[in-house]
Amino acid sequence: MIDKVKTLARIRELGLLAVIRGPSLDETLETVDALIEGGVVGIEITYTTPQAAKVVQTLDEKFGEKILLGMGTLTRIEQVDEAKSAGARFIVSPHLETSLSEAMVASGLGVMIGALTPSEVVQAFNTGSDVVKVFPGSLGGPGYMKALRGPFPNIPMMPTGGVNPDNLVAWFQAGAVAVGAGSSLCPSSWVKEGRFDEITQRAKEFVAAVDAARTAAL
Repeated sequence: MIDKVKTLARIRELGLLAVIRGPSLDETLETVDALIEGGVVGIEITYTTPQAAKVVQTLDEKFGEKILLGMGTLTRIEQVDEAKSAGARFIVSPHLETSLSEAMVASGLGVMIGALTPSEVVQAFNTGSDVVKVFPGSLGGPGYMKALRGPFPNIPMMPTGGVNPDNLVAWFQAGAVAVGAGSSLCPSSWVKEGRFDEITQRAKEFVAAVDAARTAAL
């Protein structure tokens, strides 16, 4: 039985989700191993990753509750059931599309629907998105999300895209409940070159930066 409340609480507790777009199944698994060794245990495997559902199933069998595992870049309704069956605890879409959003909410998993404009943010939340994914975060930066939270202070938001250690304080000061980090946390070139020790070190630095940023944002 999936405990959605526990999932959402853990997202807030961690404050960081690694958004992984791996080049292959094996390289993705190695990448996640490296991230976990560095202390990053919030893992989002995107559907742009080859054999994404198999990756999630393998990670769930290996790590279980030791990590918080989800699937992202959901663009089709059938991916909702597949993600849940694979072991995802949360699911994320990059966009707002009514039928997909409704299927995501009906799954009982933690739901993050992608939105950018004020109207999209409100619609995503009203549809049932537990946290609205502000995407692409790089387009407007922390200042834009802070402006969004002005009229919508009760809508939990998480930026993905454009998140890096240098702007973490600004994101959390803008009201982010957590941040999604991709290339700044796990550069694709490092994965392709097998630089997994460096990914572990970057993970350690990123976790420390998130903790420091949240403290500074209080």
